[in-house]
Amino acid sequence: MRPPKGHTWAPRGSRPVVRVRGRNQGRVNIAGVVCYRAGHRSRFFYALHIWHGRRGEPKAFSWRQYRDLIVMTHLQLGTPVVWCWDNLNVHLVKDLADYAEEHKDWLRIFQMPSYAPELNPAEGIWSLLKRHLADFAAADLAHLTRVIKRKLKKIQYRPHLIDGCLPPTGLIMDLDAIRPPDIASST
Repeated sequence: MRPPKGHTWAPRGSRPVVRVRGRNQGRVNIAGVVCYRAGHRSRFFYALHIWHGRRGEPKAFSWRQYRDLIVMTHLQLGTPVVWCWDNLNVHLVKDLADYAEEHKDWLRIFQMPSYAPELNPAEGIWSLLKRHLADFAAADLAHLTRVIKRKLKKIQYRPHLIDGCLPPTGLIMDLDAIRPPDIASST
């Protein structure tokens, strides 16, 4: 519930202060997928996990929720999926690896290096979201959730924003690298 810091205006010599009420109870976790496909518009899918601060309630995503996100992405795109994970501990769970092995006909998973946010295009999305939320003080967890959903929806429907997250990573869409040579030469 703590707002991200941003820049604002204040009278010279006085520091701007944004008062935040609340117990700092609750959290909104976001899992996002940035999808690039040659010849198609870029896509962004996300899932939210809201923790209300109740005893016994899970604070973060489980491996099953990540699996459901993979399946939803596959169904939305209607194509095989190449999935690149960072090394979050839940991404390395054996059950998730077993699921990927069972569905290797449409799912390939690659692990990114240990700490390489500069290779992850989704980090650009999180940067955009944080920029929109700077100096925003939520009244409660429901208000924060509504605003996050609204901001993510705006990003979803602006493919140029999603496209802009790929170049800073240094990654490129090289069709010749993934096609067999006889197909690549015919295009």
